[in-house]
Amino acid sequence: MTVAARPATYREVFAEPSFRTLFAARTFAISATSLQIFALSVLVYTTTESPLLSAVAFGAGFLPQFAGGLLLGSLTDRLRPRPLIVTGYAVEAVLSVVLGLADLPVGVTLALVAAIACFTPVFNGAAAKVIAERLTGDAYVLGRAVSSMSSSFAQLLGLAGGGVAVAALGPRHALLLAAALFLAAAVIVQFFLPATPTPPGAPIRAAGSRNAVRDSWTGATAMLADPAIRRLLLAQWLPSALVVGAEALLIAYSADRGLPPGAGAVLMAGPAVGMLLGDLIVGRFVRPIWRERLSGPLVLLLGAPLLLLPANPPLPVTAALLVLSGTGFAYSLGLQRAFLEAAPEHRVGQLFALLSTGLMALQGVGPLLSGALAELTTPATAIACAGAATMLVAMTTRKPR
Repeated sequence: MTVAARPATYREVFAEPSFRTLFAARTFAISATSLQIFALSVLVYTTTESPLLSAVAFGAGFLPQFAGGLLLGSLTDRLRPRPLIVTGYAVEAVLSVVLGLADLPVGVTLALVAAIACFTPVFNGAAAKVIAERLTGDAYVLGRAVSSMSSSFAQLLGLAGGGVAVAALGPRHALLLAAALFLAAAVIVQFFLPATPTPPGAPIRAAGSRNAVRDSWTGATAMLADPAIRRLLLAQWLPSALVVGAEALLIAYSADRGLPPGAGAVLMAGPAVGMLLGDLIVGRFVRPIWRERLSGPLVLLLGAPLLLLPANPPLPVTAALLVLSGTGFAYSLGLQRAFLEAAPEHRVGQLFALLSTGLMALQGVGPLLSGALAELTTPATAIACAGAATMLVAMTTRKPR
């Protein structure tokens, strides 16, 4: 893949049937996931009245993905993508139905969520692989930008809709609504995703090891040992984890400052709005060669505004700083061409599964570390430290000479 002379257009991206289908299905699925997480957290809290268990329910689907990505990632290159993706959405739908209808002990509920989460990187990796195969050149990078924008919007929609659904229907019926959304995603993929032909020679290499776990572990360790791949993975993992850790403290930051009720929600929306704006501007209007050169400066932009929050600026200024920080998430668009080029032949899907694994796992660890630091200092100090650490890891985006 060479650097394109001009940015791709949305028309070029959406002209690809596979992308259109996966875009629609992913929007349904992410909304369903956000709704499921919110409703499950409320259900666990109302059952146990334990803030800790409610928080564990919120994050139960993140850390198990680490094990799944490492030990099952090769399945993305062994199995046909359409049935794999459909199975993933269908299993999530069944899980939501079980959680909504069955009166299970909290421990069993969390164990089920964790078990299904182990397979999430496999399903996500299969979808990412299809997009990488069907979109070429800068259309692929813009497709990633559009996917990121839709993810942000769907998460906001799912969380907002989750609050309404839980208030109107109760958490159990809200889980059934999430199941319906997952089922809609499965139906869309089953009937509208074109069949993907298997590349010549791929089945032979994929079948070389009958043990999927051993093959997954071998592939993951080999890719992590590759300096170029490791650098590109860390460049996408670390800034995201650090900033998500800072975002997790915004409610505490708002309360610590004595801001008006509801200010915390306004502040939490800031990074998501900034991400939408950054992906739109950088993905569509910045020339590809400059997009790649701007990866490092955008990571600096991601962290720098957070350094100002301990100064307690007025609420509108604080919100604007968080929007500005969120635009820095567009740095990852400049890494996509190199990332795809670095993928080993016949392990493209597993590399995307590994990327998803690290993102989810570290986004689960980031809030824990930031929260621990906030307990020792203050939320504002912990947020500023996360911003400073983000700026320090900007060097991971630089390509070695």
